[in-house]
Amino acid sequence: MDAAASQIEAAQIDLPAETGRRLAKIAQLRDHGVEPYPYRFDRSHTLAEIRAAHGELEPGTETEVRVQVAGRVLLLREQGKLVFATMRDRSGEIQLFVSKAVVGDETFAAVGQLDLGDWVGVDGTVMTTRKGELSVKVESIQLLSKAVRPMPDKWHGLTDTDTRFRQRYADLIVNEEARRTFEIRHAMIASFRRTLHGRGFIEVETPVLHIEAGGAHARPFITHHNALDQQMYLRIALELHLKRLIVGGMERVYEIGRIFRNEGISPRHNPEFTMMELYQAFGDYSEMIEITEALITQAAIDATGTSVVTVLGPGDASEVVDLATPWRRARMIDLVEEATGVAVHPSQPVEQLRALAAEHGVPVLDRWGSGKIIEEIFESTAEHKLTAPCFVTGHPVEISPLARVDRNDPYLTERFELFMGGRELANGYSELNDPVEQRQRFEEEQAGKEAGNAEGMGVDHDYLRALEYGMPPTGGLGIGMDRVAMLLAGTTSIKEVILFPTLRPEVF
Repeated sequence: MDAAASQIEAAQIDLPAETGRRLAKIAQLRDHGVEPYPYRFDRSHTLAEIRAAHGELEPGTETEVRVQVAGRVLLLREQGKLVFATMRDRSGEIQLFVSKAVVGDETFAAVGQLDLGDWVGVDGTVMTTRKGELSVKVESIQLLSKAVRPMPDKWHGLTDTDTRFRQRYADLIVNEEARRTFEIRHAMIASFRRTLHGRGFIEVETPVLHIEAGGAHARPFITHHNALDQQMYLRIALELHLKRLIVGGMERVYEIGRIFRNEGISPRHNPEFTMMELYQAFGDYSEMIEITEALITQAAIDATGTSVVTVLGPGDASEVVDLATPWRRARMIDLVEEATGVAVHPSQPVEQLRALAAEHGVPVLDRWGSGKIIEEIFESTAEHKLTAPCFVTGHPVEISPLARVDRNDPYLTERFELFMGGRELANGYSELNDPVEQRQRFEEEQAGKEAGNAEGMGVDHDYLRALEYGMPPTGGLGIGMDRVAMLLAGTTSIKEVILFPTLRPEVF
């Protein structure tokens, strides 16, 4: 068969007939005593290791280096008494050179019965063809897993994005860009861990099931614990348990964990996503700003080889940025003034800010105070313009129930959010450690919740008890790992960087 004939086009495939043909092959193999799904295969090398060791071989070179390799068959091409196949494992691809004179009639016939997508294990020697193609000269070959369903066509592929995300296993087979994206994500997370280890942070794990949904403004997922017969919540943040550990004297802690928020799905939101949160005793938000720059810049270098990234913003906006250069810092109220031409401050009468919101088409709820309205105006008029990295600082107290009041302005907090590409990537602040003030803030949140704010926090009595034991001055930081992965992989959809994003149920 030639290369074109070996590629089954998705648009033309008769799936029941094709799967039936392959199932018949499985039955035939078993009739001949061959198990199409053996228990294991012992390989000696990955394909990348072979390329690293023998990539410089001259064309037409045969070696006595014996290897055992395994992978998926992507291409089959028969030329008389030779078969050329392309095999891929996680690390790369290599050509298999199958000669009837070497393997014998029976094995050669078995190779002819392989289908694209089958997994095989090969014993052979390293060589290059006359054209210089690095290959494994096959001496024996074993079927490791028979693919019953044909692969998506490499060129036509999975063109429907929902199908790509739902059938990620198939997407990864044929989509090199998807494989690259998740390699970047892995390298980014590994980089974060190395950087934090080097700074003396301890990685910990905290509960996913919470009695109180706290640490952020978000609608939680609700579940029921049967043995305890009580309602519980999937965590919406890592914060409050990590700060309990600061109280306990651990001083520098972090967690990379899954978060669950019962809210909408969009190109930048998924109901379950990954956060990194860290807390550092004896520091404040200035250290958190510094470590945010360091973590993301080093992750870019480790994952992509450079600190220069193309930041994709809303619409067609983009900007090439060297993350190694200092990032802009600006107060939220100043950015609102830049966008609207009107100076704002949470100390202003709420009526003035309602009027400004109305002027710019920003909906306002009756229960919102001046600080919340300023945030809404910022999100509507200024946020989307922040393509290059910008630390937005000085959030109003009303929207920052866990942050310390700014030491120079009682209406603002020592808090920042990092925006890049018009998206929030990080949030940090000088942590509120006064238990009396924290109780008052919680009670205000509870009142808002009872008034209809489904994203409001309740009173976490155990956390207040922890604060009463004394928490030292502390800086805290949360980074959305999926959004950093989006930045480094150069995509504008969070679904591209989550292996199995949340989708509507499939109808079979």
